[in-house]
Amino acid sequence: MKYGFIGAGNMVSAIVKGMTRSGNFSGADILLCSKSTTSAQNLAKQCACQALDTAIAVAQESDVLVFGVKPQVLPVILPELAPVIQQKKLLVLTLAAGKTLSWYVPYFGEDIPLIRVMPNINAKIGAACSGLCANEAATTAQTALAKEIFSTIGSVHEIPENQFSIFSVIGGASVAFAYLYMDALARAAVKAGMPKKQALELTAETVLGSAQMVLKSGEAPWVLIDQVCSPGGTTIEGIAALEREAFSATLTKAFDAVLEKDQRLGK
Repeated sequence: MKYGFIGAGNMVSAIVKGMTRSGNFSGADILLCSKSTTSAQNLAKQCACQALDTAIAVAQESDVLVFGVKPQVLPVILPELAPVIQQKKLLVLTLAAGKTLSWYVPYFGEDIPLIRVMPNINAKIGAACSGLCANEAATTAQTALAKEIFSTIGSVHEIPENQFSIFSVIGGASVAFAYLYMDALARAAVKAGMPKKQALELTAETVLGSAQMVLKSGEAPWVLIDQVCSPGGTTIEGIAALEREAFSATLTKAFDAVLEKDQRLGK
């Protein structure tokens, strides 16, 4: 089976590297193309894949076609690719944010198996949290194949499409929120006198441990917060300061902003 990737940016690079590292996929079965031919050629060299000159050439040689381009690029390339996709009945996987399964119907019709996938940048270290949803044309085996591909870069979760925009925030954009939180906390430590490198390492390890605690303990975050906050202690002072500055409400506003943009992209 041949796997074709349209686009060779950071996310596609992480996926292809994950696939070839896993041992379940051969680089010889992966085809690449990109607007900048250099990025596809470089990735092909790294993973023993094949870089082709055009998206049409990739589609013609593939059994599974992955769209790894920005949403605004799709209306440009789909009219040319649609006839090949329809003729070959390719399984299409799309990473494009905001584009619903129904958005593709005018290009492919309803009989092309299509699966939306949303990984995150932690795919670069095999720690992505990916969500996927499939249309009715996609078989159980095809959905399982998509899961197998994306399990090479982390965990995979089936998400109902009516909740996919929500997942795009908590599984995709919130990675940047977490990075911002860690950077801000580390910079505060620098202000107090600790070297930035050490502060960032300690912050990241603490966030990692806290995430594992939520996942493994089965306890809600607020229950865990109460366990950390001693009466009249230091931690409750920090929690109170965060809430005075609308920390939770600000996160909700950030969530809503990403959700609204994601939904707008699908129109």
